[in-house]
Amino acid sequence: MAKQEADRTTLDLFADDRRPGRPKTNPLPRQVQLKLNKRNQLKRDRERGLRRIELKVDEQLFSKLNVLANERRLSRAELIHALLLQQLATQGKD
Repeated sequence: MAKQEADRTTLDLFADDRRPGRPKTNPLPRQVQLKLNKRNQLKRDRERGLRRIELKVDEQLFSKLNVLANERRLSRAELIHALLLQQLATQGKD
């Protein structure tokens, strides 16, 4: 039997056709991959002695932190870390 390209009724003939798009490299669904990646990131942070804190600030302070971080070529987290250390150092001198 000849294979007709337009014939899609016999799917077994087209099982080996390559479909366009990104190849699947991980058998897990995307949501599970994200969950595992986050768990691994937290584990790496814990091993490095890092702890997570959350901070809510108003939009004006958030913008100022972004501008200052860009000026110093730091991430916002690095800037906040440096500012906290600086403040604690000055508190210790009093």
